[in-house]
Amino acid sequence: MSDKRMDIPAYQADPATVKALGRVAVFMGGDSAEREVSLKSGQAVLSSLLSAGVDAYAVDVQGCLLRTVDNPEFDRVFIALHGRGGEDGTLQAILSQAGIPYTGSEMMASALAMDKLRTKYVLEGCNLPTPRFSAMGSEADADRILLTLRPPLGVKPSHEGSSIGIRKVTNRDELLSAYREAAALDPLVLVEEWVEGPEFTVSLLQDEALPAIGLSTDHAFYDYEAKYLADDTRYQIPCGLDPESELKLQHLALDAFRVLGCRTWGRVDVMQDAAGDFWLLEVNTVPGMTDHSLVPMAARAAGISFEELVVRILEDTLEPADAQEAADD
Repeated sequence: MSDKRMDIPAYQADPATVKALGRVAVFMGGDSAEREVSLKSGQAVLSSLLSAGVDAYAVDVQGCLLRTVDNPEFDRVFIALHGRGGEDGTLQAILSQAGIPYTGSEMMASALAMDKLRTKYVLEGCNLPTPRFSAMGSEADADRILLTLRPPLGVKPSHEGSSIGIRKVTNRDELLSAYREAAALDPLVLVEEWVEGPEFTVSLLQDEALPAIGLSTDHAFYDYEAKYLADDTRYQIPCGLDPESELKLQHLALDAFRVLGCRTWGRVDVMQDAAGDFWLLEVNTVPGMTDHSLVPMAARAAGISFEELVVRILEDTLEPADAQEAADD
């Protein structure tokens, strides 16, 4: 992958935008299984906002989320909380009720996208391609699933992110073991047919698709370690598709993002099978923003620095009148 960081000039938010944004709290950490990743994302976002000239500070959100709106010392929130509590609509609902602007998707879209199973119901209902799937509520469902779905299968906790708890299985014993592991994290477990082939991810920013990224790893799949820890994960930008196929992939990602009601920014993960067809896996409304993360990587390929990226995400929290006033100044 070519690195375009040296080609992008230093970015500073204009003074009118900085004034309109006011004081920004970067919410990070939290109590979910993705706490450590969230802390890294939040620190990267905070550093970039400060470099861009924005008045920002960190808030490690732990415990009762209602405390976050008790006498707040900020004007708006950049949500860098991954997983439950920060990405599932809970925080979005609290901030909305308090009248505090925040980044990313609103409550309903956040809750829906965080639920992998119900996301697939929506995608399927809107005739968007997603691998065949089933809910698994107990070990007794194993035989039914093996009769209706074709192994290999992916077993996932429905409400976890960062590939936590995901297993690839090929037989009944593996399915039962993977189910028990996933059910320990979430009573709602998704089982879907495993698509063998290249994996891609498409980042979205302000209703536009950024360049797609092709992913490859020596792991069984793009798991937690490959995402955040490994140094041998391979990222392809350009993604390796011909222009027509990449455009089709980008349009598919935008369609998935829109049917779930998502806004401003996010990421859509997609597989391609041997026939060249694309299959939607999931939609992420608060993607990682670490040094291994894909949204900053895609933005950089489009000539957008990390600093500009986070400011543009924040700008969507401004009321239209405030945004227009900042643009006019």
